[in-house]
Amino acid sequence: MAIRRILTVDNAADLAVLKRKSVPVETVTDEIRTLIDDMLETMYDAPGIGLAAVQVGEPLRIIVMDLAKEGEDKAPRHFINPEVLEHSDDRLPYEEGCLSVPDIFEAVERPDRVRLRYLNAAGDQIEEDADGLFAVCVQHEMDHLEGVLFIDHLSRLKRDRAISKVKKAARAA
Repeated sequence: MAIRRILTVDNAADLAVLKRKSVPVETVTDEIRTLIDDMLETMYDAPGIGLAAVQVGEPLRIIVMDLAKEGEDKAPRHFINPEVLEHSDDRLPYEEGCLSVPDIFEAVERPDRVRLRYLNAAGDQIEEDADGLFAVCVQHEMDHLEGVLFIDHLSRLKRDRAISKVKKAARAA
């Protein structure tokens, strides 16, 4: 396993990759499972609760997450080629952050429940319902697969301000 560099919005080349639509995984291979392991290690190191493959420069339809609370055992999850089959009409505002937009947190409104279909590391198809934080996180990460960042859900002013703050922090580091 290896910790990979997380792409951030303050770098134009990184942003170009982050805005690309990710491609489906054709076959779940050992290389894909290694990428998942690397993504989990990278996410834990950051630290974060979710990460899409494109955020580490691999524009593949893979996301990982772990919603375990501090003090609980790790509960890593991964989703290959995830898709939302249906979503509730009820929407939930949640303050989101993103490892590609470090130290920026803003409220984003999303459906509070979704039904998912995805492949696991064995290549088996799974269908599952998600609600609450799980639903928010999986939708946030699935946005990455479409080249959408959480700040794209904000007003232009808030989005520009967020990018400026990330750039300023990167220059100061």
